[in-house]
Amino acid sequence: MNNNQVADLILEQRILQPSQMEDVLQQANLNGKTLAQTMVDNGFVDESGFYQIMADALGTEFIDLADRALSPEILRLIPSGLARLHRALPLGANEDWITVALVDPLDPRAAEDLHFALGKDIHVVVAPTEQVEERLEAHYGSDTSSMEDILKQLGAAGELLTLRHDNATVSEVEADANATPIIRFVDLILFQAIQDRASDIHFEPFEHEFKIRYRVDGALYEMAPPPRHLALPVISRVKVMANMNIAERRLPQDGRIQKHIKGRLIDMRVSTLPTQFGESLVLRVLDRSTVNLDLEALAMPEYIHSYILDVIHRPNGIFIVTGPTGSGKTTTLYSCLREINTINSKLLTAEEPVEYDLEGIVQVPVNEAIGLTFARVLRAFLRQDPDRIMIGETRDLETAQIAVQASLTGHLVFTTLHTNDAPGAITRLINMGVEPFLISSTLEAVLGQRLLRSICPNCRTAYQPNQASLDQMQLSRRDIGEKNFFYGKGCEACNNTGYKGRKGIYELMKINDPLRELINERAPTVVLKQKAIELGMVTLRQDGLRSIFEGDTTVEEVLKFT
Repeated sequence: MNNNQVADLILEQRILQPSQMEDVLQQANLNGKTLAQTMVDNGFVDESGFYQIMADALGTEFIDLADRALSPEILRLIPSGLARLHRALPLGANEDWITVALVDPLDPRAAEDLHFALGKDIHVVVAPTEQVEERLEAHYGSDTSSMEDILKQLGAAGELLTLRHDNATVSEVEADANATPIIRFVDLILFQAIQDRASDIHFEPFEHEFKIRYRVDGALYEMAPPPRHLALPVISRVKVMANMNIAERRLPQDGRIQKHIKGRLIDMRVSTLPTQFGESLVLRVLDRSTVNLDLEALAMPEYIHSYILDVIHRPNGIFIVTGPTGSGKTTTLYSCLREINTINSKLLTAEEPVEYDLEGIVQVPVNEAIGLTFARVLRAFLRQDPDRIMIGETRDLETAQIAVQASLTGHLVFTTLHTNDAPGAITRLINMGVEPFLISSTLEAVLGQRLLRSICPNCRTAYQPNQASLDQMQLSRRDIGEKNFFYGKGCEACNNTGYKGRKGIYELMKINDPLRELINERAPTVVLKQKAIELGMVTLRQDGLRSIFEGDTTVEEVLKFT
């Protein structure tokens, strides 16, 4: 339960004075404890007393689950996937309603979603959070249902046969999208995706099949495909959740879903694309709770970390992060901004779209459709008295010129570019039309990066590489000495992929006087790269080798990305 929400309820009940509540809230946030625990620790109330207060405030009853037995009939009232999704424990029912204890009784969406999914009114009661979580774990387990189980739960053979074909009218599609089995199906797909740490969910209709794929750690995995006739109602259901126009299937659309899943608020960006066999739909999952925006968490080599810290504290200049889509550029820049986000600094960002909300930073979403381009936002920024500016992406000459201008007038500018490596960023700017002398006088550093899958620590296995692997990496036996290489055998923890999580590899090009001279002479990328290596730049491939030797990733991953 959110500490601030609980505090408001307790103040309404006049259990504590505002000044006392302020102290308790401060303590709770400082110690990372719940408000309930902090109030109990301070002797204001005992545990059952706290939950009784919550129940009184919500106009419901408090139930202690310690000695309460739950029959299989009661537990079957809510399918396991839905119970885990909404963290809801059924306690009883009649023909019209189900009594439910929620891990977070202050979450109105959970009761609402359960009402739609189950077709019954939901009567929420208050029970101790730990007891509810223990019962959910004991009765429903922590593993997700397989797609086959989910389809069985929906009654694929009966319930879903009423769903209509692709030529259905808008009212028919809307009725299907809001049908109980479809709501349940989509909720369970989202739950499984979050459980598996997916960054994207793809819904793809083809002529004879309907595919659902997840992207986990940069690789796509296919789920057991649902029946083809589910494509239209399932995609329409997601569009309804994202407040998109379900009648419009001929034009691309964008939307956004915010949903509580497993007690976390998950943001999902939704994009549709009209195809030959219906709309293809992709959700980009933005789970704030799993993203650590501390610069230390990026696990950069120490010399890169310390140099970047030096650059981002400079009063002016341009710092570029480069790499392909999905290489973690925005996360790196957000981490840099977090590092310098102090009370005496004004920070502005222009992004398309804003991915994560950063406290104390003014973030502007770029909207090309209404003429709010990066260049236009940047011009407005310069009248807002900023100290540091972040540009989501430098795509054109106008944006690049304003960034240079901002740097020359005493601002530090962060931006990203899509190039293969760090030296390529300079050639790209020159090709855009930026004068070389302006680049050499404003650019401070370029960081190239990639994200590689990390070997699963549970099934990591050492092996001696064969000559073919060494040849691919351009290494000799003497280079590796006694070092082992590693791979993941595959286990339950990593879904038998051998990989779990991702880590960055980096190349940092420091812009110094010899490089500035080459930039002014419009030297090609190859010459710039050669000089940077002479001056000590570690390339992406070399940093990849470091990760291989440390047992963090595999030869295949390094060869794939460098």
